[in-house]
Amino acid sequence: MSTVTLTTAQAIIRYLAALFIEIDGKRTRVCGGGFGIFGHGNVPCLGEALWDHRDIFPLYRGQNEQSMGFAAAAYAKYHLRQRFMLCTASAGPGTANLFTASALAHANRLPMLMLCGDAYQTRLPDPVLQQLEHYGNPSLGLNDGFQTVTRYWDRITHPAQVIQSLPAALATMLDPADCGPAFIALPQDVQGWTYDYPVEFFSERTHRIRRQAPDAAEVAEAAALLQKSERPMIIAGGGVQYSRAVVELTAFAEALNIPIVETIAGRANMVAGHPLNIGPIGVTGSNSANAIAERADVIVSVGSRLQDFTTGSWTAFAEDAKFISINAARHDAGKHMSLPVVGDAKLGLEALGKAAAMYSAPDGWAVRAQAERAKWDAYVAENVKPGNRPNSYAQAIGVVNGLMGKRDRVVTAAGGLPAEVTANWRTLDIGTVDVEFGFSCMGYEIAGAWGARIAQAEKEPDATVVSLVGDGAYLLLNSDIYSSVLTQKKMIVVVLDNGGFAVINKLQNNTGQESFNNLIADCPTVSEPFAVDFESHARAMGANAETVSNPAGLADAFKRAQAADKTTVIVMQVDPYDGWTAEGHTWWEVGTPHVSDKPGVNAAHAEIESARSRQRKGI
Repeated sequence: MSTVTLTTAQAIIRYLAALFIEIDGKRTRVCGGGFGIFGHGNVPCLGEALWDHRDIFPLYRGQNEQSMGFAAAAYAKYHLRQRFMLCTASAGPGTANLFTASALAHANRLPMLMLCGDAYQTRLPDPVLQQLEHYGNPSLGLNDGFQTVTRYWDRITHPAQVIQSLPAALATMLDPADCGPAFIALPQDVQGWTYDYPVEFFSERTHRIRRQAPDAAEVAEAAALLQKSERPMIIAGGGVQYSRAVVELTAFAEALNIPIVETIAGRANMVAGHPLNIGPIGVTGSNSANAIAERADVIVSVGSRLQDFTTGSWTAFAEDAKFISINAARHDAGKHMSLPVVGDAKLGLEALGKAAAMYSAPDGWAVRAQAERAKWDAYVAENVKPGNRPNSYAQAIGVVNGLMGKRDRVVTAAGGLPAEVTANWRTLDIGTVDVEFGFSCMGYEIAGAWGARIAQAEKEPDATVVSLVGDGAYLLLNSDIYSSVLTQKKMIVVVLDNGGFAVINKLQNNTGQESFNNLIADCPTVSEPFAVDFESHARAMGANAETVSNPAGLADAFKRAQAADKTTVIVMQVDPYDGWTAEGHTWWEVGTPHVSDKPGVNAAHAEIESARSRQRKGI
């Protein structure tokens, strides 16, 4: 057997360089490159190996490890989980900064490969710089914590382990059911140790995403249930896009005359104007989708993990409604006593459509759903209209939505913007909306937009990525404005400044409490509130920037940003109180005090608990 002598780090990178994937008949690299910040734990060995492959793997220097991970997650989401980026961080705090990003990728079922420094395997220099010491367990370190937020985790203690560990990590990241982040801990000495690797290990391989066919008996049982339905409904989740099953979803719904509602992750499964698109469902949904959800007797969930914002903490549906769940992940397919159809969404929809081919939902049901959607569209049109109240998120969304190109991509996360975008955005084309709400993670907005733009530039260089971000999330993580300027990955960042964490202030008030420690003006430790000059801050990072006073000014500035050749940041103040979308919400379970000396808190608790009777008990 022919062998080649390589260091552990060299073997890892050479193996990744030999991996390809077939997408729409075209062959491309599975790993699109990486994000890295070097330190003593990864620069001597892994850095040396990456240098030799710099033409194959573009390595983007991050400003913050957490934002690198967010960018990698957004890159994978853009590529529908068929490609991923690696992230490399040094031992200690550099790696620790990736923890939140790994949790985000895990919650959203997104592939990301983390190659992170670790303490010396020999332990001869212990304790080393940045090493945590556990007196009773010397093998336990910071990196072990990533086992809670990864789908695959390993520590390379000998160079030969790469032969087993890397293929296993790749298989996890490309598996439709188990997809998520992979973490490889690399002790600093082991990175440089050598081994005689089989040359065959580095042969080029072309991968394809597995499509698991559903079990025939499960399909037959689901078809029998669906054919008895008088008011069926489809919940379309993010898994529809990951399966590239949008065409099959639409064909299934049209053939059987079944209304479709979308989850947050599935927000761009259908364009806004399709007659069977009844709108987003749940806590941040629409009156139209929620109105038919509470009357539906059979609900076909496709590619959704049925998170509480989708189900209204399981109050959005009739008590006797039955669920059919088509999902590649067995865990998701069986939630809440669903009748599971475990398998690929594309194949599952085709099989169920064929098995139920003689069925068609009553015409009156679809007509009723479409009437509800028409009423919701009228509400949104008024809700986003400039001048209908003080500056609001909805108005800004309406302006941006109206000026976006068909293939432009909007990115937002956490705070109040996910609800406002989900409710008010009119999808222009499939797969153009990225609302990160699996982990609801502040800081994703700008970093994710940068990662999405890197991916977008590979396929659609003339399109644009727009980040919608609140002032709170901007202050948390904004450095990838600088990254986008450095790498010439132009994006448009719209900062909507409401003076703090306004959506949590809203929740605080809605649960009977006084405003406290959310809006800057209500922080007891702030002696003199002042507004941040976001425009000057963005300019200092090399971006174009301007501040506008109203939606008309936002429209003009947005057009200038579209014409510009580099990243532009546009700032507009919005009202923290009188600007929220008031319709479209289901009940959402929040923990409230059962006892309080505040009358408002007691009243809010009673009101919230009054809706609990509608909550399904897992059946």
